[in-house]
Amino acid sequence: MNIILLGPPGAGKGTQARILVEEHGMVQLSTGDMLRAAKESGTEMGDIVADVMARGALVTDDIVIGLIREQLNTVNANGFIFDGFPRTLAQADALTNLLAAEGESLDAVVEMEVDDDALVARITARSTCGDCGEVYNDNTKPQPADGKCSNCGASDFRRRADDNEESLRTRLMEYYKKTSPLIGYYYAKGMLTKINGLGEIATVKAAIDKALS
Repeated sequence: MNIILLGPPGAGKGTQARILVEEHGMVQLSTGDMLRAAKESGTEMGDIVADVMARGALVTDDIVIGLIREQLNTVNANGFIFDGFPRTLAQADALTNLLAAEGESLDAVVEMEVDDDALVARITARSTCGDCGEVYNDNTKPQPADGKCSNCGASDFRRRADDNEESLRTRLMEYYKKTSPLIGYYYAKGMLTKINGLGEIATVKAAIDKALS
């Protein structure tokens, strides 16, 4: 099963993607991670990516599609979770065409809806473990009293510099401007399922499982 998770910064896409990876053997395809890995890979596509990044140029849609094609052909998985791609209607069409060419399909698009004010309140209280990425929240899931991550035992807790209200509202506006056409695109195709992205992790997980079933 191949899916897209849509949602603004801080909606919990990363947390839910990790659950899908762990429970279903899916692979999360993050555009940023793929570009960083390709740059160091030494492959033909990797050399192209390294050259583009060294020149400070923008990575084209064709390059990202090429990286996704490599993953589809080389990674053994029970499906892929597309993270950070597509971002435009042209990219959505390109992804549809690529999957069809590879004998694959896009099975579901899940939009994690949020209330902006509640999201800002949640994210400004957020911190993460610098070692494993476990997420904490000052209000709902405080850092352990012993100063050690409950998941890996590390004590390197971090807050993103841009996890402040002004930056978050700017990022939210950018997300809505860029993503609203995609929401309409996948709604028209009958593929879009909307869920409440601000529920408890287990509740959101159950809603995603229902959408995928």
